[in-house]
Amino acid sequence: MGLKIILDKCTGCGKCVKVCPINALRLEDKKVVLLPHCNLCGICVEACRFDAIEIEIKEERKDSLYRGVWVYGEKKDSTVHPVTLELLGIGRKLADKLDVELSVVWIGEGEEIADLLGEYGADRVYEIQHELLKTQEIGYYTRAVADLAAEKMPEIFLVGATSWGRTLAPRVAARLKTGLTADCTELDVDLEKRVLLQTRPAFGGNIMATILTPYHRPQMTTVRPHVMKKPEPSTGRKAKLEKVIPTLSAEDKLTEFKGVIKVEEETVDLQEAEIIVSGGRGLGKPENFSLIRELAHLLGGAVGASRATVDAGWIPSYHQVGQTGKTVQPKLYIAVGISGAIQHLVGMRSSDIIVAINKDPEAPIFQVATYGIVGDFLEVVPALIKQLKQRKSGS
Repeated sequence: MGLKIILDKCTGCGKCVKVCPINALRLEDKKVVLLPHCNLCGICVEACRFDAIEIEIKEERKDSLYRGVWVYGEKKDSTVHPVTLELLGIGRKLADKLDVELSVVWIGEGEEIADLLGEYGADRVYEIQHELLKTQEIGYYTRAVADLAAEKMPEIFLVGATSWGRTLAPRVAARLKTGLTADCTELDVDLEKRVLLQTRPAFGGNIMATILTPYHRPQMTTVRPHVMKKPEPSTGRKAKLEKVIPTLSAEDKLTEFKGVIKVEEETVDLQEAEIIVSGGRGLGKPENFSLIRELAHLLGGAVGASRATVDAGWIPSYHQVGQTGKTVQPKLYIAVGISGAIQHLVGMRSSDIIVAINKDPEAPIFQVATYGIVGDFLEVVPALIKQLKQRKSGS
């Protein structure tokens, strides 16, 4: 694949030079010259009014060679991570539209897992097994997944935007020399061109951008947990199991796995919690998070936080909800002292019920809240805590 300048059509207007984001074009003797560091983004092709620039696609890179939708099957405590099932929901819809097979890449023993994945929509499960994959070492995983994708040639590859997925996906994309769109909130396909429409927030969440990967395959994207709805399982539906033994060596190793350290043993996982109580800068000081923790504990929920409180050092970053934190979808989300910046709303607006507590009646959080309480949280939250304690004690 490469960029071609058609000199007979080039007028030397210089418009393509101006729009190139990496300065890979320049004018010489009133003609455009291509520099070696061009990354084939295609912006100049769209900008040229004289059709003097085109991207040449080699025969072996034709889209027709790539077929199928893949989902990376992530583990959580030796079972299937919920985000994998969520991706199977949207993956099934994409595969049906394209009339192709939906496959899951699973590393480790997959016979029992295949039955579960089949019920959630998978047609095939690639079970990758190797002695070197028993420790979760990123170099081995990258080589195994990338080699399989290069051999089987899927046209779409979906990965969960978990901490592990965000580590693995860009490495696999780089090996396959394709693009990767991160943190998508919506996926669809252009059936005529068989192009994946990857929609995600941009410019701080102020706009939604739809990103295309027209010239490379597979089209890769990561999706945050709880953004897509988990489908209803179809009992008895089976997936084909295909065992794969990758070629790995010690040279593929990139890191030394030492173990897992849990920062807080009793912390409830935000993305798994059905109830979340979050605090913002409206709390006034970090000590007031004790009220948030107490309320969350009484409700059996998790503690969340806005980016402003994390940046201020009031609470660790793994509590952060929002565009640069975690996307959550609990049954109940209580926002205390959070104004409701779009970056925060992106991460929690899909909650079933949202309760906002803020003394500013004009706070944007009230626009998405199911119930709003205008008042001082130092009065409202202690009153809630008191009522919950009374109910638990039966008085």
